[in-house]
Amino acid sequence: MDNILIKLREEAKKNPQHIVFPESNDERVIEAVKYIEKEKIAYPLLLTHDNLEPTKQEEFANMIYERKQFRGMTFEEARELVENPLIYSAMLVKHNYADGFVAGASYTSSAVIRAALNCFDIDREYGIISSCFIMVVPNCNYGENGVFVYADCGVIPYPTSEQLASIAISSAKFAQEILGFLPRVALLSFSTKGSAEGRWVDKIKEAVQIANARNTSFLIDGELQADAALVADVAKRKLRDSPVAGKANVLIFPNLDAGNICYKLTQRLANARAVGPIILGTLQLCSDLSRGCSVDDIIDCTAVTVVRSQKKKAKNEVVS
Repeated sequence: MDNILIKLREEAKKNPQHIVFPESNDERVIEAVKYIEKEKIAYPLLLTHDNLEPTKQEEFANMIYERKQFRGMTFEEARELVENPLIYSAMLVKHNYADGFVAGASYTSSAVIRAALNCFDIDREYGIISSCFIMVVPNCNYGENGVFVYADCGVIPYPTSEQLASIAISSAKFAQEILGFLPRVALLSFSTKGSAEGRWVDKIKEAVQIANARNTSFLIDGELQADAALVADVAKRKLRDSPVAGKANVLIFPNLDAGNICYKLTQRLANARAVGPIILGTLQLCSDLSRGCSVDDIIDCTAVTVVRSQKKKAKNEVVS
């Protein structure tokens, strides 16, 4: 197994967190939960319709109704929502009965994202929900010795410049805090520093300006073509000074088409591990899964969620 993923599992074991799994009908999830429990990566709760607690369902239904009644939701509709193990999981996390949830082996990504949107609080630092993948490419000298963060590959179809800036900053922070390396963030395009023109290029340029104005502690550059972002020799030919070009390890895609296609191509053609999508931009924590995920993908997404919870609690202790 890849070193970064081993490291995340070992880090999780130091202080396991309570993680909910709402897909008890999926054999991969059942197998992963058994391993997670045995290896003490987390304290897992595998939800079934039989272990949804009626008192919590009533509590959660009332909370949802209070938030949504002005939009026309009835209490009966709120009560029906919490019959769904996915919504119930999100509410467990929202109200501190659990530290995170992992889902998506059976549920679609849109269902997982809706659960986060409906139940979680948005982190005001970013203002949007987005997602990232940890990509681990074997025998690769690019990125961080073959480790990359790809974003956004799962949430926002056509991000604005402001949204791209938020995606860049949240992904950089994830790389730094959870993966432990200095993020070098490239906003990708079909143009490198003015080699082409058009509104799509202008959007990337504006996103870079916004990101650097909002957060000067990260190395963020663009617009860059993929080869200029990754390959030092190409970067030298295509542009001069850049703190990122030729050595990027966080890749920000211009839209969801590009991000989703690229992560799947990297995963299949390079035999890479793709861990995620990991949901960013919410105060509460969850990880989505591809419906084509393996047992190891579920375990690794869980380890990431546990480590994120550990870091979040440690930060909150310092603040308080």
